[in-house]
Amino acid sequence: MQFTQEHDEIRRTLRAIVERDINPHVDQWEEDGIFPAHEVFKKLGDAGLLGINKPTAFGGMGLDYSYAMVMAEELGHINCGSVPMAIGVQTDMATPALARYGSDALRREFLAPSITGDYVACLGVSEVGAGSDVASLKTTAKRVGGDYVIDGGKMWTTNGTQADWMCLLANTGEGPAHKNKSLICVPMKTKGVQVVKKLDKLGMRSSDTAQVFFDDVKVPARNLISQEGMGFVYQMQQFQEERLWGAISAVVGMERLVAQTAEYTRERKVFGRPLLDNQIIHFKLAELGTEIELVRSLCYRACEEYLDGKDVTMLASMAKLKAGRMVRLVTDGCLQYWGGAGYLWESPTARAFRDSRLASIGGGADEVMLQIISKLMGTLPRPEKSA
Repeated sequence: MQFTQEHDEIRRTLRAIVERDINPHVDQWEEDGIFPAHEVFKKLGDAGLLGINKPTAFGGMGLDYSYAMVMAEELGHINCGSVPMAIGVQTDMATPALARYGSDALRREFLAPSITGDYVACLGVSEVGAGSDVASLKTTAKRVGGDYVIDGGKMWTTNGTQADWMCLLANTGEGPAHKNKSLICVPMKTKGVQVVKKLDKLGMRSSDTAQVFFDDVKVPARNLISQEGMGFVYQMQQFQEERLWGAISAVVGMERLVAQTAEYTRERKVFGRPLLDNQIIHFKLAELGTEIELVRSLCYRACEEYLDGKDVTMLASMAKLKAGRMVRLVTDGCLQYWGGAGYLWESPTARAFRDSRLASIGGGADEVMLQIISKLMGTLPRPEKSA
């Protein structure tokens, strides 16, 4: 990857906001179980950071994906995983399909205020019985006159209690599971939309994650993104950006944790010597640093191929898989060397341990990534045809 002054300027701008407006409040937000999304997003929007690779006609910067990747990487300087994840939903999970395929009117209504930070977006894909298996979702959107009537429910909805609108994936037809789904923009204050509860999670404490029900919810048919039946394809494309975002956003946070662990073990004396002087510890930290750099390099390569217009499904899946396993390795290893201090709820190692565990689950579990990679390698067994 070749970075320019413009890339560096994005890093500096975001770092200043993180240090001034986010990190001083993270501990309180984590204790409260929620952060003020509209307030934080507005600051990011005013700096132009919520539309880096979005069209200029709707308030974005119109830059290529490498600039968005730089922002995702820089989010690792936030002292928790919750706020970066919420920002990632806004920039790389709920809005790419709208930005790429939505009508001008739809983009003016939903994308433009999401880029300025006036709107908070959420993504409605997973359900109680359909998470990584997107084809099995049950929520329906039936065309009735000039409206879609939506019934069903969504689960694990990041930003769900604060969102102004949802990018909803729903069944709009009766055909094959990969061709009967559509993406629809749904205002969250529409009659019949019910945020049932904010879920109490192991980690990502300051990110509000909701269960949402839809009961006879009517939205204008014009809220459809592009055309009926293309929702599964568009969502698979969004998943590529989501998975690359998830992988690269883990890198800096893990580097910081390794550096904090090195400093702690350098100061901690055991049997009269710094803990870090033990070969097993400084060798282990060297291994962890290598694992982190491997993920960064894989993400950079995927980004370069993405910019060249190549299909990066394989590389994005590999990056997501490797990042999920890397963060578990790093957080578990570092916590061990912090000892009892690392086991305290408020310690940075404990928070990283809790927050990072989601990386192997959300956005497609490790097992789904392995299935995708196996299929693209030609090693996945084909289902037997019935006689």
